[in-house]
Amino acid sequence: MDAGSSNLGRFVAGFILPPHPNAPVLQGKFARLERFDPTHAAGLFDAYIGHDTLWDYMPYGPFHAASAYHRWAKETALGADPLFYAIRDVATGHLGGVASYLNIVPVHGSIEIGHICLAPSLAGTRAASDALAQMVAYAFDLGYRRVEWKCNALNIPSRRAAQRLGFSFEGVFRNHLIIKGRNRDTAWFAITDAEWPPLREAYSAWFSPRNFDAEGRQIERLSDLTRLVCVAFDPVLVG
Repeated sequence: MDAGSSNLGRFVAGFILPPHPNAPVLQGKFARLERFDPTHAAGLFDAYIGHDTLWDYMPYGPFHAASAYHRWAKETALGADPLFYAIRDVATGHLGGVASYLNIVPVHGSIEIGHICLAPSLAGTRAASDALAQMVAYAFDLGYRRVEWKCNALNIPSRRAAQRLGFSFEGVFRNHLIIKGRNRDTAWFAITDAEWPPLREAYSAWFSPRNFDAEGRQIERLSDLTRLVCVAFDPVLVG
């Protein structure tokens, strides 16, 4: 059989091993991502306090004292994988959430975005969208060829966020994990390098000032722009 047969998969020509993400700051128009540091803990705890449901699908939390969150930050959030960023809303200057890169596998050009926890003050804002879009863009700028998003299959807001950002649905891994003593089926999504150029254009069009009226209301929805790029849609969200 010919070595170039499609039965063996296409050759990945010109692939260069991407570096591990290491930017201390990712600066956008609406959000600034700062490498997570325990000094961020107090501001984040203030944003999260009173919203314990934010931790329902996380393997840690909720945290009922700033000291407990600070201890978690020192013990868990300072490594290279997962690599955590604190998210600051540029307009207010306030911290409102975290997200991380994880399952970073340069040899395969694969990286995941996860551990996303957004306080109500940040969730649903342009700053939140900007932060996650920056993480996608930075991964592809480094040379990764696949950016993943995984979440508890019961976490409909996370599944909706993935699809809105242009991640294509890839299926559900049943009985995948046990989190806080409960079964977790995991929904998988991804963006590939072939999908990134048109998706980058969709992001640019959505973030354009022309896409928002004087009151800051969007004219075109991000989901309407990114659905033109998606190759597979989450059946739970269709209809």
